[in-house]
Amino acid sequence: MEKDYSITFFYYEDIHAVAPFYENVLGFELVLDQGLARIYRIAGKCYFGIVDGNRGHLKHQEKSAVLLTVISQDVEGWHSRMKEAGVKGLSDVLRGTYCEHFFFEDPAGYAIEIQRFHNPDVAKLF
Repeated sequence: MEKDYSITFFYYEDIHAVAPFYENVLGFELVLDQGLARIYRIAGKCYFGIVDGNRGHLKHQEKSAVLLTVISQDVEGWHSRMKEAGVKGLSDVLRGTYCEHFFFEDPAGYAIEIQRFHNPDVAKLF
């Protein structure tokens, strides 16, 4: 069966406390405010949503075990932007076999990664 796109949702105790981070710090475009959920466009048909974990399908957790990875050719620019914003848990820019990347946390502790595939054989897969 054909797949059109996907939306990844994170659940929060208070989505209004984290919405400014996704809208102002990361610059995600708000596509739909459903009240208990806000859906953002990251790029093209890449979507991400935040949900009221008191009313949504799942409940918010004290410590998450998920990672949102955003692919960008400008890893250094993103790193500078996150440093200026004073985000929590900001790592140095790391360079592995396949990618250049760094990690940080949103205000509720969810892990986020910005990365670029520098290996051309891997990059062409995406």
